[in-house]
Amino acid sequence: MKAVHFFLTIFSIFLAGCSLSGGPPSLIPRAVLFGHPERTHPQISPDGKHLAFLAPDEKNVLQLWVRPLNGKNERRLTDEKKRGIRNYVWSYDNQHLIFAQDTDGDENWHLYAVGIAAGAIRNLTPYKGVRAVVMALEPNYPEEMLIAMNLRDRRLHVVYRVDLRAGETLMVNRNGGRQTWWTADRKLKVRIATTVNATLIREPDGRAWKTLRRWQRAEFGKLIGFSRDEKTFYMLGTPDENTGGLLAIDLASGKETVIAHDAEYDLDDVFLHPITREIQAVSFNKAKLEWQVLDPSIADDFTVLKNLSQAEFSVIHPHANPALPSRNLGRRDLQDKIWIVTYSSDDGSVRHYAYERASKQATFLFSERPKLERWKLAAMQPIAYQARDGLRIHGYLTLPVGVPAKDLPAVLLVHGGPWSRDYWGYYDAVQWLANRGYAVLQVNYRGSTGYGRKFVAASYKEWGGKMHDDLVDGVQWLVKQRIADQKRIAIMGASYGGYATLVGLTFTPDLFAAGVSRVGISNLLSFYQTYPVYWSPVTPAFTRRIGDPKTEEEMLKSRSPLFFTDRIKAPLLIGHGVNDVRVVVNESEQMVEAMRKENKAVEYVVYGDEGHSIARPENKFHFYAKAEEFLAKHLGGRFEPEGEITGHAGVTK
Repeated sequence: MKAVHFFLTIFSIFLAGCSLSGGPPSLIPRAVLFGHPERTHPQISPDGKHLAFLAPDEKNVLQLWVRPLNGKNERRLTDEKKRGIRNYVWSYDNQHLIFAQDTDGDENWHLYAVGIAAGAIRNLTPYKGVRAVVMALEPNYPEEMLIAMNLRDRRLHVVYRVDLRAGETLMVNRNGGRQTWWTADRKLKVRIATTVNATLIREPDGRAWKTLRRWQRAEFGKLIGFSRDEKTFYMLGTPDENTGGLLAIDLASGKETVIAHDAEYDLDDVFLHPITREIQAVSFNKAKLEWQVLDPSIADDFTVLKNLSQAEFSVIHPHANPALPSRNLGRRDLQDKIWIVTYSSDDGSVRHYAYERASKQATFLFSERPKLERWKLAAMQPIAYQARDGLRIHGYLTLPVGVPAKDLPAVLLVHGGPWSRDYWGYYDAVQWLANRGYAVLQVNYRGSTGYGRKFVAASYKEWGGKMHDDLVDGVQWLVKQRIADQKRIAIMGASYGGYATLVGLTFTPDLFAAGVSRVGISNLLSFYQTYPVYWSPVTPAFTRRIGDPKTEEEMLKSRSPLFFTDRIKAPLLIGHGVNDVRVVVNESEQMVEAMRKENKAVEYVVYGDEGHSIARPENKFHFYAKAEEFLAKHLGGRFEPEGEITGHAGVTK
């Protein structure tokens, strides 16, 4: 059976690459791929009357907009001058939207409230150097919310209750130094807390914390919330020795009941009723997204939505969002009459609909990138192979349109995290590379989430070790299939993916013809000394997963590319944001300095108004233009001339 599956996978890959009618498509402009979406992140107000969304203004800055759900009178609510809004959420009073904004990527998030009637904006957390995130909103208290903020001690976030009318802030939960996140009950009382080792609980009267559940090694849990009667608590956790499922914990007895579970994949997310808190459906991200309906009352709705399009649909927020306390919030009204539904595919724009449950009708809202519809995009194929130690590795392969899938230049695109994963769906960078003629391989190497606790544990203290072996084995798989030309393969990524790029060029210098690293760690020892102080509560988890700089200094040094620049043979392009607080800019600076002392080929571009990610489209255009020309020079792919890009902050050093 495995042999049949392997043959079918290769056959489908072959067919995908052999559409030779007319040859390769025209170059898709970088402005189409990396510019702001025309509209994105739609959210419905709790009363179902208004739709909010993000869209650029006339100066191409993402702003917050609102309109009647069934009307066309769009109104812009914000006037950001430079760095657009990316995160927001409705308050339950139906009168305010809460959005987050930092300064040039420094991740010191301020929370703002904007009124949808008059457009008045109030900074709820006007404290310099402080990071605030929304923790909880509750329909029973529509004019209040809980936030977490490191105001008193930059190392620790504590919980505050905020009055949206008066702007008053009151601390309601201290942090003794171990707590990392919290859940409140229906009275906005903080009842549940997590540490790196356990889930804690306390009674509504605020007595001492006690352990509700301990985390297993390499277990990735997630708090969901209380049942309506608050006698049960729902969370994601591992009920057996491996994969994570949805657990219901009886708070009186401590007994755990498994509600949903899969033997191979971790449960991904939960769809729950906004009022009754009933668990209605769960999702598993396998090769693609799969839903399991638990509540018969919504079974017909999910059938209708599945049949509406061949694309994947989601009824929760499809994007991670640090301002959102729940990925369900803003996706359905409180009366549960209207859902906001998102359809995603690998070869087209994300599309959003408003679905009316009574009529079973879906009304099209907008396509995020309608200009993509005129271009032929590449299909993404799920693949799997065995690593050298026998571990099964999953990933995705995207092949350029209109050319044979044989001896192609290729790019190994490594995801960050590393405790995250790549998914099937639309990636701007993947389509950009495929359109330029490259086979694109994305590998969910050991440590990637979604494949069980054992898969994560297999990555412990394997940065630059077996985690890199998984990537190398993926490249060898690509070469053995004759898909990639072994002399024209590059490695590229950001964050951990940037680190993996530096590892690739230093530890396996004969494998890659070029590398593109953005915000990559070059020295694991200096990384420990410079990551944000508010990561202090999770330091024990880092030392378990990466290594302890106090007791394992030599091991960490041996996995740090900075000390092996003399081995580099391939050219390298490095990019970094000056305001990055996760991986500070010195990680790239010291790598560039060491390479230049060794007379190694390195190009370096730095952005003065960016942090760990690139938010401004002008800077995206600049960086990807540099990367495109760099890859074309060393791999032979196609490229769009850079032209003049105004407004970018990139400086080549």
